[in-house]
Amino acid sequence: MKLMMFEKAGGPALGLVEGDNVIDLAAADASLPKDLAALIAAGPAALASVKAAAAKASAKLPLASVKAALPIARPSKFICVGLNYALHAKEGGHPIPTYPSFFIRVPTSLNAAGAPVIRPKVSIQLDYECELTIVIGKGGRHIPEAKALDHVFGYTLFNDVSVRDFQRKTTQWTPGKNFDATGPLGPWIVTADELPPGASGLRICTRVNGETMQDSNTSDMIFSTANVVATLSEFMTLEPGDLIATGTPSGVAHARKPPAWMKAGDTVEVEVEKIGVLSNPIVDEA
Repeated sequence: MKLMMFEKAGGPALGLVEGDNVIDLAAADASLPKDLAALIAAGPAALASVKAAAAKASAKLPLASVKAALPIARPSKFICVGLNYALHAKEGGHPIPTYPSFFIRVPTSLNAAGAPVIRPKVSIQLDYECELTIVIGKGGRHIPEAKALDHVFGYTLFNDVSVRDFQRKTTQWTPGKNFDATGPLGPWIVTADELPPGASGLRICTRVNGETMQDSNTSDMIFSTANVVATLSEFMTLEPGDLIATGTPSGVAHARKPPAWMKAGDTVEVEVEKIGVLSNPIVDEA
């Protein structure tokens, strides 16, 4: 299934994407959870109810007419993996890691598909990073790698837009990764059963104004989906609705000569095969 949150009078609503249409699930069955976070927390029985409601739904909205909202507006955790593609580590002058580099994104840094990414007043070094993102379905601690995929609800798209000069002010990356409205997420979540195990073997790419800047495959990740989930659960309890961005491949703006920083008026697209496209315009901070 392909599930999304979309803007509706009265607030964001839960929808099921079918082809070029969206089924308003609240209209189809008022007893269903009202948002994706609640649906994930409700477990497999809720997904079965979604399928039943969708099969009977008659009213459908054209997907092109729907404004996406964040699939999960305020995740309890948004964890990112840095340097998870070997060529990206090399282009940044880093050794190939033997343990994942983790950092955190905060909710105010996130924005929905189609919403403007804000280039801040204090920097021109605005960079793109396409990332496959894991959505946890079943929580847990000390999850064995062999069972880690059982804890994955699905996958979505993320653009880990980075303000590079602020990222490099210290060895901690928090400032450059958490400017307001620099983390496009969505537009939907595809359930794990629709994709290869661990979402491996999928083409992943970034385009800026239609020009391909990054082009790789999720099978090239150093640390797989299962490994990342298991490793995180060694030191924290994962919860339903937690998000884990799995790192970006080579081709980022800072490694180009000259650097290809994004600017106001640009459109950036992140695409992962079988999941879809996440597109956002770039604007300058007012």
